[in-house]
Amino acid sequence: MEDQVEVVARAFVEHYYNLFDSNRASLASLYQPSSILSFEGQTIIEADPIQQKLSELPFGQCKHFISTVDSQPSVVAGSIIVFVTGSLKLVDEEHPLKFSQMFQLIPTLDGTFFVQNDIFRLNYA
Repeated sequence: MEDQVEVVARAFVEHYYNLFDSNRASLASLYQPSSILSFEGQTIIEADPIQQKLSELPFGQCKHFISTVDSQPSVVAGSIIVFVTGSLKLVDEEHPLKFSQMFQLIPTLDGTFFVQNDIFRLNYA
């Protein structure tokens, strides 16, 4: 039986990449004013600038294929570290791009989670 941390991590990953692939603008709801995104070495702070960065990525529709999801409880009570590897297929590209991404999920008072930290990197072979 999966433990609760793994169940939450897998559900989050499915939700996050479904939103990213189908309605990127809706990702804003997953971030808060304290959130930080490191995207290919660029640091963006706060939900609105993070949403702007994700919306302005230089590609349109894409599809994520997840290879692995690893998770651990974090030091903040109820928080979870999630590490994802996979590939990203852009509509006009022949070959998918490999990526890795790490999230720190923090519980909210209403029983959901928000993304406090998000680190994304493409993995070039």
